[in-house]
Amino acid sequence: MRRWIFALFAIVAALTLTAAGAPAARKLRVVATIPDLKALTEAVGGDLVDVDTLSRGTVNAHEMEVRPSMMLKLRKADALVENGLELDMWVDVAVQGANNANVVRGAPGVIDISRGISVLEVPSVRVDRSMGDVHPLGNPHYSLDPGLAPIITQNIVDGLSRVAPEHRTTFEHNRQVFLGQLDQHMAEWTKIMEPVKGSKVVVYHPQWIYFLARFGLLEAGWVEDRPGIPPSPQHLVRLVRKMKDEGVKALIYAPWNDQKLATRVAEEAGAKTVLLAQMVGGVKGADSYISAIDYNVKTLAKALRP
Repeated sequence: MRRWIFALFAIVAALTLTAAGAPAARKLRVVATIPDLKALTEAVGGDLVDVDTLSRGTVNAHEMEVRPSMMLKLRKADALVENGLELDMWVDVAVQGANNANVVRGAPGVIDISRGISVLEVPSVRVDRSMGDVHPLGNPHYSLDPGLAPIITQNIVDGLSRVAPEHRTTFEHNRQVFLGQLDQHMAEWTKIMEPVKGSKVVVYHPQWIYFLARFGLLEAGWVEDRPGIPPSPQHLVRLVRKMKDEGVKALIYAPWNDQKLATRVAEEAGAKTVLLAQMVGGVKGADSYISAIDYNVKTLAKALRP
């Protein structure tokens, strides 16, 4: 009996030492082009991923300057999560400099989350530079619509599972937990927006259409003359007149827009300026996907209420 007891203790001790000495499983190293995708990838990947982003929520995602630091991040990455629809075309230059087969175009680790999205504002005519920064594939700012999160996160699950198929069950579980939390907030957001449904707003740059459509708001005009093109004085005169005639109460702008110009236009039209988070981290407190949408909903609803 003593020999059995000693043998049992020896086995337990051996197993304990083995477990203590075993290295922890390495996390997947993922790089996202914009902060929204970082937040959503972390929601899906959980403890199995280490996610970094190449941009910040306070900058214009169209005009990112490729830096050596981006290449260093991509050089070590197992996967790259990109927005697609030409919002983050600049990443191709960084990928080329990174020299990492995991994230080159066509590799399993490249995750384009635009697959399956019903894209809005797809041009019906040939696009040229005279039209401004018009995207030939349609408006790429769909991550601002929380109703599209199920499609986005499913694309992330599928992409991460190509790199680490053994973890698909965990990725799916994490996704369902996140979507459950999002559904609770969606019910609250819909209720908050209901009293102002149908209201008209003016936007600085045409990047809010998915968000506005989700909550039944109407886009009445842009501060920019054309996407990415500064407005002429004549354009601003027409815009102010239109805002007055149509009773527009709010002008939405992002952190990278000209705040002074937005304020001047709004004041002349008798409207309010509303700073919203174009991406996670765009304003103070919008440090997660849900908190960014929550900020945008509550801030805009407050501005539109009588």
